[in-house]
Amino acid sequence: QVQLVESGGGLVQSGGSLRLSCAASGNIFRINAMAWYRQAPGKQREWVAGFTSGGRTNYVDFVKDRFTISRDNAKNTVYLQMNSLKPDDTAVYYCNADIKVGPLGEEYNYWGQGTQVTVSS
Repeated sequence: QVQLVESGGGLVQSGGSLRLSCAASGNIFRINAMAWYRQAPGKQREWVAGFTSGGRTNYVDFVKDRFTISRDNAKNTVYLQMNSLKPDDTAVYYCNADIKVGPLGEEYNYWGQGTQVTVSS
């Protein structure tokens, strides 16, 4: 079994910062792509930022220059540093990863349970 556990969400004022973490655990052979998504009330879940399997980072336009994704491979953890937060950033943030598991290295896609980020004006 593989689990993704997010942490670091909370309530912050507009202009503030938060750092989200997502730790993967379990029978992990190798973690490939990892990404952050978010879902605001009444809206569809949307991709925010991610690592490709080749290690490149990509961001959705509305978070460029404000959010930074990073990873610690030794800890199987991905981070999302969020600066200059706006009320529109209020959402549940989810971690997503493509992970090869077990001795045969079959790849599956996993989601975390989400962490709430609330930005007050």
